[in-house]
Amino acid sequence: MSMTFTLPPRVTARAFARLSEIAVLTGEKRALRVAVDGGGCSGFQYDIKLDAAASGDLVIEQDGMQVLVDEISLPFLQNAVIDFTEELIGARFVIENPNATSSCGCGTSFSL
Repeated sequence: MSMTFTLPPRVTARAFARLSEIAVLTGEKRALRVAVDGGGCSGFQYDIKLDAAASGDLVIEQDGMQVLVDEISLPFLQNAVIDFTEELIGARFVIENPNATSSCGCGTSFSL
């Protein structure tokens, strides 16, 4: 699959605020890594975790908090919005991805 890179993902203020809260709670400032892996019930799945920056990462920074996207995942996340939501079923980081043609109920699996 060939994709042309246009715009990097955007991170909401709410997502950066949650990263800041995590840093205060843990006493450790770590970046949020958002990656796309093959697999999941729809073909691709998001891998979201706290991590350190690596060579080649896109680093999106605000108020000292960072969100990282590796070079391989970047085309799959072009124009996406990385957000944080709190619902009755729990709180989590979410991806609103305009490139996804469908997704499953888990919210972490999608297809292109």
